[in-house]
Amino acid sequence: MTQSHSIKAALMDIVGEANVLIDEWIRNHTYTKLGGKADYFVMPTSVEQVQAIVRLANREQIPFTLLGNGSNLIVRDGGIRGIVMNLKQLNAIRHEGEYIIAQSGARIIDTSYYALAQSLTGLEFACGIPGTVGGALYMNAGAYGGEIKDCLSEAVVIDRSGQILTLPATDLALGYRTSNIPNHGYIVIEARFALQPGDQSEIKTIMDDLTERRESKQPLEFPSCGSVFKRPPGYFAGKLIQDSQLQGKGIGGAEVSTKHAGFIVNKNDATAKDYIAVIEMVQEKVKEQFGVELECEVRIIGED
Repeated sequence: MTQSHSIKAALMDIVGEANVLIDEWIRNHTYTKLGGKADYFVMPTSVEQVQAIVRLANREQIPFTLLGNGSNLIVRDGGIRGIVMNLKQLNAIRHEGEYIIAQSGARIIDTSYYALAQSLTGLEFACGIPGTVGGALYMNAGAYGGEIKDCLSEAVVIDRSGQILTLPATDLALGYRTSNIPNHGYIVIEARFALQPGDQSEIKTIMDDLTERRESKQPLEFPSCGSVFKRPPGYFAGKLIQDSQLQGKGIGGAEVSTKHAGFIVNKNDATAKDYIAVIEMVQEKVKEQFGVELECEVRIIGED
């Protein structure tokens, strides 16, 4: 039996045949609708299955990539070799008093609305962030003045050896759009958010306002990865791009949004190569015009 057949059989034995996809187009799982194929696309339904997949990858020395819901990610056209694991089926949300506990695959938007239903305040800022809970911790996601680090109490993760660890938020080095989760190779399994009792109508008013602001200002009608660049010290990335006269400029099927300059949209069946070329064009032009180097907030992974 070849290694590919044995790996396929082992993955199916762990998660079941329906939860293993071979040569799956990653563009079907990203907000940009970009990305080549994954050799093995695996969707575990339990923590024990995640551990077993990690240990299989270690034992067989197979490349291993964790994919959230693909909202802050560009996957290159050559796809990703080895195992790509998606945790969308680990999406339970519950509460214990003033704590909200959400699994990694739950959407952070859904988590914020669950908090609303419990009349708990502190997650309102996340009501428009399109990522998963795991992805939100990975990059310390934030919006409208709030960040994950403001309300995260602790996280349950699986390390590179497949062991489960419970870590206080202070151990994750949460900073501006960053954490040490990728450095340690952690897989977030669950997050515990410490919130406060609030007035449900007031919480809802705040969330409705943030949702309206997001929908009116962001190009949600086209596939995109969200905000592409980090905020440079002393500047706003979108304003620099706008002042560089780049809105509407594009390469192939990708272009800088005319609605919000901080977004690059897949307007007409763009390739990842198109999208990355527009990112580089924007960086080059802004550096030329203002001497400011724009750093990507979005992750770029995969093979050319």
